[in-house]
Amino acid sequence: MSTTSSYGFQPTRFLTALIMLAIVIAALYIGFDLLRAQAVPERTDALAKFAQSIFDNATPAGKLINGIFAILLGVGGMAALFWAANGVVEELPETPKRWLLPYVFVGPMAVLLIFLYIIPTIRTVLLSFYDRDGEIFVGLQNYIDTFTVPDMWDSFRNTILWIVLGTFFCVSLGLLIATLADRSKFETVARAIVFMPMAISFVGAAVIFRFIYYYAPEGSNQIGLLNAIVTTFGRQPQAWLQYNQPWNNLWLIIVVIWMQTGFCMVIFSAALKGVPEELLEAGRIDGATEVRIFFNILLPYIWGTIVTVTTTIIIFMLKIFDLVMGMTGGQFSTEVIGTQFYRQLFANRNIGWGAAIATLLLIAVIPVMAYNLRQLAQNRK
Repeated sequence: MSTTSSYGFQPTRFLTALIMLAIVIAALYIGFDLLRAQAVPERTDALAKFAQSIFDNATPAGKLINGIFAILLGVGGMAALFWAANGVVEELPETPKRWLLPYVFVGPMAVLLIFLYIIPTIRTVLLSFYDRDGEIFVGLQNYIDTFTVPDMWDSFRNTILWIVLGTFFCVSLGLLIATLADRSKFETVARAIVFMPMAISFVGAAVIFRFIYYYAPEGSNQIGLLNAIVTTFGRQPQAWLQYNQPWNNLWLIIVVIWMQTGFCMVIFSAALKGVPEELLEAGRIDGATEVRIFFNILLPYIWGTIVTVTTTIIIFMLKIFDLVMGMTGGQFSTEVIGTQFYRQLFANRNIGWGAAIATLLLIAVIPVMAYNLRQLAQNRK
């Protein structure tokens, strides 16, 4: 795509491009209105009847047509919008074209961010000052309840446990494996094995480890792998996730360590590849052991990466939800902040309190995220 033009401003070409942009916008509006119309049975206008006759979700063919149309509209529509907007800007004189062209690509994403993130965030914060129905202003009462209800204290305790233990073991094991694999002939195989759990969704991992931790009453066959091993050695089977409190939180944390260590290892492996070999050779010539080289050369050199990975994992642990929900549903004293937010907002229909919990979670994430972004900016220098 050229950003310069060999001809001056031509009103006819500019008007044609502007009309094309208007047609694309109108087509996108009608397309999205079609998708909305078929989902609202109360609509009786001609467009709604036409949409409901084509996108009949009661039949497999209708669902297939609905999905294909949504994909084509989303992907093709956005591509057409970029093309048409770029065509308008290309027909402008050089100075306004140079100024507007970046916004053609940044603008739509900025609009999406505003509608999908900024506006919902502001609305959530405002709702946190209202009652459970979101109608009566109650001030800070939802925040007071958040810090006084015993169940919330259990959630705070468990979340801190996830942050401390989960982050420590993910980062330390990832760094250890990356360092050892970097000196091994089987580096590629070792890294692939450790990274493999990253390909599994958290819901999938929850299903896998529910079978591993499965507990059957005494006298029944222990199909759970862990209890099968325990009973083989003559010990009693344990209800690892139910009655084994508070250790059941540790069994959950082991799952996330298994999954996220590979992420840390890959980032650390890339950072270790950037350590100059001359530094390592100089340390060995001076008589330093590999342990001293690790602590005195490698760690200081990749310290920025370590901080960045650590803060990233902390943010992830603060937002943990699907793994806990998939394995225990937050029962047996395994609630975290994320599951409490879900339970209050969607199960108990307490809009105000759910919004307050979400706001507190946002406040907890923002400083860590800001520090992470600052570290990334410093690493680029």
